[in-house]
Amino acid sequence: MMLGTLGTILLAASASVVQDEKPLLIHAEVLYTGTGTELRGALLTVTNGKVTSLVGGAEAPEDVWRVAAITPGMIDMSARITRGLDSVEQSSEVTPHMRVAHSLDFFDRAWDRQLREGVTTVLISPPDRNVIGGLGVVVKTGGEPSLEARLVKEDAVLRGAFGNEPSSGNRPASGRPTSVYSRRPTTRMGVEWEWRKAYFAAGQVGRNPELAYPGHEIVQATLRGELPVFAQAWTTQDIRTAVFLTEEMKREGFGQIRLILDSAAEAWKEPQLLVRSGAAVVLPPFTAGGRTGDGAFMAWDVGKELVALGVPVALSSHGTSDPNATLALQAAYAQRGGLSFEDALAAVTRVPAELLGIGDRVGTLGVGKDADLVLWNGKPFEVTSNVIGVVLDGRLVVDTRNE
Repeated sequence: MMLGTLGTILLAASASVVQDEKPLLIHAEVLYTGTGTELRGALLTVTNGKVTSLVGGAEAPEDVWRVAAITPGMIDMSARITRGLDSVEQSSEVTPHMRVAHSLDFFDRAWDRQLREGVTTVLISPPDRNVIGGLGVVVKTGGEPSLEARLVKEDAVLRGAFGNEPSSGNRPASGRPTSVYSRRPTTRMGVEWEWRKAYFAAGQVGRNPELAYPGHEIVQATLRGELPVFAQAWTTQDIRTAVFLTEEMKREGFGQIRLILDSAAEAWKEPQLLVRSGAAVVLPPFTAGGRTGDGAFMAWDVGKELVALGVPVALSSHGTSDPNATLALQAAYAQRGGLSFEDALAAVTRVPAELLGIGDRVGTLGVGKDADLVLWNGKPFEVTSNVIGVVLDGRLVVDTRNE
């Protein structure tokens, strides 16, 4: 729905808001709420870190910053800002109880880079060197450099991986093991076996307590649908394996897994499989030649095709330092492949917020939501448009007027 300049939406702030902070006012030619609604000539007010009013068809006061567009802060579900192998517990292939939150470096320059590109919230997951690596955490990209200050949601997903990466570097142990890399799995088939063994054991531990292992209760939570499984699966064969595992668990009566496939580059090959499973997809960064990770090939129109079938789709930059591969550019590339602007915006704001269960705070703009905003000098995701400002929790943390 689009509202013209003659239409006005006034969303008054709650009376409970404490007015002890000077309000931040920004005027935009167009404000995109992320819900499909656009406000033209919009005046947005922020107080105490929250959006307190949105007014369409408003005149711009002389003392406010005037920008071309405002969107919600972007969300990257696969930002990958970790300490590499130092964020992996390599004593076992299945470590669902490990928390990547305990190994984050909030002084890493990658946080500031993401913030300057308009990414205000990220999901950080363990690197994919284990089959089931552990629990991911949702945090803001700026603010005080501590988990307590930036935390949005702890234990947001259970991270795992299919394909070659979990077996990479491993070797069979013959005789006495000489390092932690003398371990299984060593093949794609071995990776699948570790998944199935972990899930069958968790599903039967109630009847057979001897099947218990560290973190089995977390795996059980995914079987109850209380915690989504966020699994890397680049290729068609790995996407099939992940989906078939969820269907097998349901068929055996163990429960229904909520599956989110990360880096599902070849999801376009069998989209009906995803429709059948109800799985969501996080696409990896687009490449000029189509080749992505694990030898997978991703068509440019994959976003459009999946969205048309009702598959929830989010985009990711994988936390790249390449200025030509930012999250905003992934939205631009997806549009080049036929995805509409509204769906491209949703894929970097509303959809990831909903998949992570944080839509009550971020992902869209409305009264009471976190004041995480991206300010643009043109229509978002256009080649000629740039991020010129970022507001995080009500604070103007990026302001290119001073540069």
